[in-house]
Amino acid sequence: MNMPNPSSPRTSTADAAGTDAQFRLSWASIKRSTVFYPLIGLLAVCIVMVFASNSFLSANNIENVLRQVSINAIIAVGMTCVILTGGIDLSVGSVMALSGTIAAGLMVAGLNAVAALVVGIAIGLGFGAANGFFVAYAQMPPIIVTLATMGIARGLALIYTGGYPIDGLPDWVGFFGRGKVLGIQAPVLIMLVIYAIAWVMLERMPFGRYVYAIGGNEQATRLSGVRVARIKLIVYVVSGLTSAFASIVLTARLMSGQPNVGIGFELDAIAAVVMGGTSISGGRGSVIGTLIGALLLGVLNNGLNMVGVNPYVQNVIKGGIILLAIYISRDRKR
Repeated sequence: MNMPNPSSPRTSTADAAGTDAQFRLSWASIKRSTVFYPLIGLLAVCIVMVFASNSFLSANNIENVLRQVSINAIIAVGMTCVILTGGIDLSVGSVMALSGTIAAGLMVAGLNAVAALVVGIAIGLGFGAANGFFVAYAQMPPIIVTLATMGIARGLALIYTGGYPIDGLPDWVGFFGRGKVLGIQAPVLIMLVIYAIAWVMLERMPFGRYVYAIGGNEQATRLSGVRVARIKLIVYVVSGLTSAFASIVLTARLMSGQPNVGIGFELDAIAAVVMGGTSISGGRGSVIGTLIGALLLGVLNNGLNMVGVNPYVQNVIKGGIILLAIYISRDRKR
């Protein structure tokens, strides 16, 4: 029996064809990844800003960008979990303001700072649980529920403070907003830890599979035996918790509790999630993409400020980019 010669032209051609097919398959898989286009967008914006401003790559500017991004990125973690299930949370900015002002007020009133921060985190958890209960168990529309709790939380923050900031926090609290650990800024370190936990939850635990399944087909997920209401409750609790952690970082940076902080933060968080490749209708996306989206939004804001673009024009540019991101996400899901 004649055996094929490994060195024959026919065999070499077949191997080359197989290698080429594997390459095309790998490249297609990369392009289908939810983080592909956000990463390309981030690299493109960075390249443009390098040529537009000589100080863009300076150490001080990079630290400033990361510090500014950390707040939105932390909030966006919880928003990602909510949007993956097909929901939305408009209360994150107001919950952040309420958590921060009450924690600051308790510190100034003499309560131990650690206990005050725990109370602030508990407030975020409580509002998240309330949102989750009304959405998951009362089966109310997420946009209506979180719009209502947005007003409630903001109103409580203004009532508690009388509309004035609360100053006089212990000096060591400032570490969470201004300190460094091994050269890494504390807000950035907190952000990375939260993202690592969220990645494990969504990518390596059954909880994550249920979250994606609910966003993909809630009815089929329910019929398969998954406790959909419980998972929805948890994702809103996560959103409330990330809002509270963001409030700790921002309160520590400002060294005061501000009742008016967080206005519009829910829109920035949604923008980071969508620009990171997560489908606004749920079922597709990742927290890594959200981090890239938050960085993209932060770099864009920083770069436009550095080149002196009018703030009103900046809003138009960012709005256009968000629309483009939603269009790409819709087209890829289709």
